[in-house]
Amino acid sequence: MIPPIASRFVAGESPAAVLDHVRTLNERDVKAIVNLLGEHYDERPPASDDAAEYRSLVADIAESDLEACLSVKPSQLGLDIGEDVFQEELESIVETAQDHDVFVWVDMEDHTTTDTTLDAYEELAREYEGGVGVCVQANLRRTRDDVERLADVPGKVRFVKGAYDEPEDVAYTDRERATEELKGLLEYAFEHYDGGVGVGSHDPEIVDYAIDLYDEHGTDFEVQMLMGVRTDTQYDLAEEYEVYQYVPYGSRWKSYFYRRVMERKENLRFALRAILGR
Repeated sequence: MIPPIASRFVAGESPAAVLDHVRTLNERDVKAIVNLLGEHYDERPPASDDAAEYRSLVADIAESDLEACLSVKPSQLGLDIGEDVFQEELESIVETAQDHDVFVWVDMEDHTTTDTTLDAYEELAREYEGGVGVCVQANLRRTRDDVERLADVPGKVRFVKGAYDEPEDVAYTDRERATEELKGLLEYAFEHYDGGVGVGSHDPEIVDYAIDLYDEHGTDFEVQMLMGVRTDTQYDLAEEYEVYQYVPYGSRWKSYFYRRVMERKENLRFALRAILGR
């Protein structure tokens, strides 16, 4: 049982719980990106188990007629075991999702996984005619080249600043520089991508910048934010734009909840108020 203090950021432990949350979101015109919590497996069974749950979840989403897609982590699908394991498990999910018309996002992890993740994404996006998306991180020095490479791939790309503590030789470690890089990447995407631009940010400056680019170029885009962060803003934006909430669930919620609480002062204040009953 997830305690109330964590339920702001995690939808529940079961598929039924997360689907209930998605249903509530859809009533407010917000769509969902569903993620089963789990990562960095060093044995095949848990990776295969999570892949099987994703395949089952695909059918549940389709049968429930919900506005939702999936997001998976490479290390959750066995990348730490081997690239072949990751590619096999990922394709099994994408193939099932294609059969049910459910979209699949592939999250990006630290810079050591970038090449493998992008290669798998490009191959599957071309094979399954765009039913796959991938995340790119603006703080990585290589990302501009990656974004240009992906311009003609028939999938979607989610643009984020980047949350991993990367070494300076591969990343811009200054947050202001990362913000400017993200703006430049979005400008390129709105000018050169046919559609499928995801803006993964809670930063009002970035969201407003993306809206200005949309007004200028008319390129389809969606705003993506985390469950529990700026929820009212998500509802307000959804009145005019396509908005997705990133919705995690599952039994491995404790470490995820800890990260959410520690990364923003307002989240920490929320947790303290809940603990103190105020």
